[in-house]
Amino acid sequence: MTAKLKLQHTPEQKTALDAVTLAYRDALNYTSQIAFDMGKSSNAAKIQKEVYSHLREHFGLKAQSACSVPRRVGATYKTQWSKLKEHQKKQAFRVEADKKPRRFKGLDAAPKFISRSLTMFYKKDYSFKKNQQVSVDTLGKRIVIPYEGYAKHLGYITEGAEIGSGTLWYNKQKKQYYLLVALTVTVPDPQPSDHKRVVGVDVGQRYHAVVSDTRQNSFFQSGKQARQKKDHYARLRYHLQRKGTRSATKKLVELSGRERRFIADWNHKLSLRILRRFPNALIGLEDLTNIRERTEGRSHPKASKRFCANKRRRSQWSFAELQTFLAYKAPLNGSMTIKVDAHYTSQMCTSCGHTSKANRPNGGLMFRCENCGYEVHSDLLGSRNITMRALVSRQDWETTGCLSIPPDVSDNEAKAVRLSRYAGLRWSPETNP
Repeated sequence: MTAKLKLQHTPEQKTALDAVTLAYRDALNYTSQIAFDMGKSSNAAKIQKEVYSHLREHFGLKAQSACSVPRRVGATYKTQWSKLKEHQKKQAFRVEADKKPRRFKGLDAAPKFISRSLTMFYKKDYSFKKNQQVSVDTLGKRIVIPYEGYAKHLGYITEGAEIGSGTLWYNKQKKQYYLLVALTVTVPDPQPSDHKRVVGVDVGQRYHAVVSDTRQNSFFQSGKQARQKKDHYARLRYHLQRKGTRSATKKLVELSGRERRFIADWNHKLSLRILRRFPNALIGLEDLTNIRERTEGRSHPKASKRFCANKRRRSQWSFAELQTFLAYKAPLNGSMTIKVDAHYTSQMCTSCGHTSKANRPNGGLMFRCENCGYEVHSDLLGSRNITMRALVSRQDWETTGCLSIPPDVSDNEAKAVRLSRYAGLRWSPETNP
């Protein structure tokens, strides 16, 4: 996890922090252009040979910072190359679906670093002192600054959690520096007996999360409030982009950060609400890899406003962030998450096992099995199917000592074999005593 520590710096200390963060940012942009000229290289060692002496002499960086700049730039280019490979896979998927492929633009120019953030290494660039103070290295001498933060994170630091690298980050709006510290908290290895409850979480756009367990408990979280907020920001962006002035562009930057923080806060609170409502549980999450490519409709010049709004909402769907928050918060709350197959979870009847797209009339909220007539809320049905698939994984864990994780393959035969394991699952005890 990341501890966000607010530095209570004086004006003189802020001036020293300004100097080192601005020099570091300029060094990143210089090194990024050198790496681009070297064939968009991601090899940090080769980049360092080219720029190290210049970073020390021209930008005045200390040795540790001059070494971290090529590593950060190399990692940035490596990320872009990885994105290119993933992009090519997705475009092959689009071609199979008879859609027009898109060109990757991430490597058209050298990545530009804008944020004033400085990578720091523990016990080299920064270290903690007594009385809740931290020593930070600058272009000149080290300075000692008091800090404050979230009480739980401060407790982890004082109790001896493993401390990793940090980031000195500047909040431009508040004109305030923060130290973002990576903490590693050790928890005991989980065992099947630790999780008596099995839970399934169905994520969506109308309902951001529908949760159910094997004890017939359920929880619905509507996404109406978040959707209205996003629509409000979308309308503001539309009008500001049409205006096109310098002040409008500045306002757009502020709105983007505000919307991102709102959604992150929403997902944080929702993940905690789920974990506190269903404690000590094995939580099943849908494996939604490439979900947008599978569900994205084809755009056309005369698309209706409703079609465009739905496509925008789908592109802004933050299910991955919610699942990530659940995954890292679960061990701290005595729970555990696991990915399960998401195929047909909203089309498979939990009463008779019949699977068909026609079980969801017009793609509505209600599920009605065309075979046995069983009716239930479609999102609740999806969460129950996820719960039963997580239960199968737990039984495999008890039997073999390892979790059964679905392989990352798209072959139809392999998919059929995986789904055949779930064909006999029934939710109601009357249909399967």
